[in-house]
Amino acid sequence: MRQQFLKWLIQVSRFILALVFIFSGYVKAIDPMGTQYKLQDYLGALHLTGAVPQLLLLGTSVALSALEFTLGILLLFAIRRRQTSRLTFIFMVFMTLVTLGLALSNTVKDCGCFGDAIHLTNTQTLLKNIVLLACSAVVGWKPLYMTRFVRKNTQWIIINYTLVFTLINSLWSLYDLPQFDFRPYRIGVNIPQAMETPAGAPRPQYETTFILSKNGQQKIFTLDNYPDSTWTFIDSKTTLVKAGYVPPIHDFAIEDLRTGDDLTTKILQHKGYTFLLIAPHLETADDGNFGDIDQLYEYAQQQRIPFYGLTASTDKAIRRWIDLTGAEYPFFSTDETVLKTIIRSNPGLLLLHNGIIINKWSHNALPAGDDLLRPIAQATWAKMPQDSVPSKIIVIVLWFVLPLTLLTLADRFWAWSQWVRLKEKKNKDNLYQLFNKKNQYEKENGSR
Repeated sequence: MRQQFLKWLIQVSRFILALVFIFSGYVKAIDPMGTQYKLQDYLGALHLTGAVPQLLLLGTSVALSALEFTLGILLLFAIRRRQTSRLTFIFMVFMTLVTLGLALSNTVKDCGCFGDAIHLTNTQTLLKNIVLLACSAVVGWKPLYMTRFVRKNTQWIIINYTLVFTLINSLWSLYDLPQFDFRPYRIGVNIPQAMETPAGAPRPQYETTFILSKNGQQKIFTLDNYPDSTWTFIDSKTTLVKAGYVPPIHDFAIEDLRTGDDLTTKILQHKGYTFLLIAPHLETADDGNFGDIDQLYEYAQQQRIPFYGLTASTDKAIRRWIDLTGAEYPFFSTDETVLKTIIRSNPGLLLLHNGIIINKWSHNALPAGDDLLRPIAQATWAKMPQDSVPSKIIVIVLWFVLPLTLLTLADRFWAWSQWVRLKEKKNKDNLYQLFNKKNQYEKENGSR
């Protein structure tokens, strides 16, 4: 009875780990730049900003997602049970220690363990990792109790196919854009509406305290008991007392650095189409396709469509970009984090219609050539893509889930057929032995 309970507990722990690792690894694999940005946040919290090359951070992002996703598949199929269980336990020990530090310091608000798909507080993340650490300890106690779905000589196919699948997803997302967009600026979002606070929604409440001095003594006051003018002001501090409603988009602003004008409302309230070229850092932006960008700008001029560049770079970087590419479109300033959230491409292109995001493009997949021969109202690329979330899930099922399922069924059928053949052979051998014994018995009795 105790052994049966232990086997049941190990199976449950194994499937919990597998599902979490598969989901966590996949949402990171399809958004490697997002994971790279999160790793930058971790380095910033450790005061190591700029200490690690960006290319190395990106490679770490891809490797981390591949490790998580592959570990999840290995746990699901119980492949290399001893090695997989040990690696899972080591991984969870490390991640639990990291999240413990985050929960204590709160230097990074979101761990990014589920990318942008699910946001957890540091405390929630720590509790989640403690549960997963316990599951990994249970699995590592008796790893051979995990039931295998495929035979040993078939496991290499699943391992290699899983690695190839996750790496292709990451590379494709880097070349184009993530297949799934969980961010506030996804296609179909009305940006002005997403910036509004609904009527009656709770407002954040703040409290301001003041440090004042008099006769060599310092005291803390609030607005309710602020003293007379005989006190000397030293410092003030404003803290959030109660959180309120935060709109999905709350920090989007466009500013003309030359005049200081806020152009956000003017651009977002424009009736008709608007092109926004998004380039968080022009210093590191890919200028290999600037010809397509310039061609799009000329098309926009012909169609009388506003075309703006949004960047967090300095005037010097903007002038350098203009010198390199011959750009004639104006550049305005927007927060770096916002630009990185809008699109995972540097540069990338956004098409708005009445403030609604109609389409997005990486700099590697911009509309060009024959796509720009017809008016924008008739262009297929100027309409919202028809590839819905269910259709994307079906593609994943067809390219990954279905092949592994068919492979598992074929392996189980082969194992069963082998078992049947062995059993038949054993039965034949037994009958043959019985027949020989019978003949031997008859010979011995007949000779007497």
